[in-house]
Amino acid sequence: MIGGAPAPELNFDPLADALLAARLLALAPDKFGGISLRGGGPARDLVLGELRQALPDHAPWRRLPANIDDEGLLGGVDIAASLAEGRAVMRAGLLSEAQGGVVVVPMAERLREATAGRLAQALDDTDLALVLLDDGREPDERPAQALCDRVAFECDLSHVASLDHDAGAIRALSINHVGQLEDDQLAALAAVSAALGIDSVRPLLFALTAARAHAALHRRKKVKQEDLTAAVRLVLAPRATRLPQEATDESEAAPPSDSSDEPSDSSREQSGELPPEEMLIEAALAAIPADVLAQIAAGRMRRGAQGGGGGKRSLSKLRGKPLGARPGIPRGGSRLALIDSLRAAAPWQPLRRREREESTSTALYVEKDDLRIRRFEERAGSVTIFCVDASGSAAVARLAEAKGAVERILAQAYVKRSEVALIAFRGEQAEVLLPPTRSLTRARRALSELPGGGGTPLASGLQLGLQMADAVSSRGRTPFLVCLTDGSANIAADGSPGRAQAKEDAHAAARSLALRRIDGLVIDISPRPRPEAAELAQAMQARYLPLPMADAAALERAVSAAQPSPQLAR
Repeated sequence: MIGGAPAPELNFDPLADALLAARLLALAPDKFGGISLRGGGPARDLVLGELRQALPDHAPWRRLPANIDDEGLLGGVDIAASLAEGRAVMRAGLLSEAQGGVVVVPMAERLREATAGRLAQALDDTDLALVLLDDGREPDERPAQALCDRVAFECDLSHVASLDHDAGAIRALSINHVGQLEDDQLAALAAVSAALGIDSVRPLLFALTAARAHAALHRRKKVKQEDLTAAVRLVLAPRATRLPQEATDESEAAPPSDSSDEPSDSSREQSGELPPEEMLIEAALAAIPADVLAQIAAGRMRRGAQGGGGGKRSLSKLRGKPLGARPGIPRGGSRLALIDSLRAAAPWQPLRRREREESTSTALYVEKDDLRIRRFEERAGSVTIFCVDASGSAAVARLAEAKGAVERILAQAYVKRSEVALIAFRGEQAEVLLPPTRSLTRARRALSELPGGGGTPLASGLQLGLQMADAVSSRGRTPFLVCLTDGSANIAADGSPGRAQAKEDAHAAARSLALRRIDGLVIDISPRPRPEAAELAQAMQARYLPLPMADAAALERAVSAAQPSPQLAR
């Protein structure tokens, strides 16, 4: 209940809503931009079939190839026809062929940034709609934000239990005969959008169009309460980033209006002219799955997902996912992109033949500027650097669990393209016990006779961890530093004893890690959580995890959960 209004009787059915969204999209594809379908399997196939059946027979339906280049997407020179005719022959791109229809984008969460940008621009400038097929398994694994902002509907079919649905014939319908929304209806939708934490104006515009389309679907000429409710449920609810309690508290604290000209909420509700704002908010909340609602309530909802294959990239000459070719000379291991080179040379053939006074020649003249080389994109490996406190009486237990965690992570090394390194600090300094490796045998041999005890040179351990992280980054890999400590240091960076200087040096080293933007995790392994370890994590700008009773399995799970997503190297 919000604002004293009873909750509407709404049964959230993700498949029914997805089918309804597909029918609305078919009414005005150019106004809605498209739909994003997450997961689903047979349910998603059912929605795609519904959309294709609802579209006009002449509407194009194209599927985006996984490795399409700019020429295939936007159009360019047809190399075969150009070579055959001796002149530049242009071919239409996929976006031109799909005008007035739909482009289906498989694995949209893995779409390259450049391709996502081209599609976003096409939605702004041309008359087509996108169907984003989202197969991501993690909450942050979504299509590029630029595309999500430009499609009206986001439907999650991951938990559909039944494929029962009602078909609807809508080809003869149009939203043109439906009147525009009234001012109070516009204000209600805008208030709901603000209450749900939706910052962009595009979803609000989509919601206005969805309300009119829903009215047209039910052959009404004016927008009614159920049309607004459907628009909120289909367009605004999936984009919610916060719960509307704050807005509700303000509305409850506001004094009642003395104006007798405006009808009360109760009279509006009885007449069915317009639902109160609270009813629309209840409709939105009823359409949000329970797990997503819990994430919003806990403040963990993130809408700014990178998508589009974001992340650190580096050049690979020989392997990985093919990218668009670029001008260059095939040397130093680079491969010649023959077709792209011929495509670049084709438009210049008539001019080059005239320059050589060989107008009847069939020779192909290729110059240095025509040459193109291949580019590839490969997933970058990661290196988990364990920086372990091996000092004091509890060192034996800590090191035993660290050894177990290293071995468990190395067991997954070949699957995740990851390496593990181990640094121990005790006595007066830190030392590298295990350089970055994927060899489980080597790791076991290095860890088998690790001693413990002595002072706690925490600063030395962090400095050595920073040096190793820099070396890892220079090789195009992603470092992740895991520090197992209670945060108490008693040996300064120069090896001299003294807690005050040791703490200052340790925090200085931690701030250096933060400045280099090294992702990290501080695991507090003291019997009880200590403020020193939390302060160290804050200085590192790393995650803090009190885990006093950790075993090897718990450490491995904690590290795996805290590590950033694998990045792509190009």
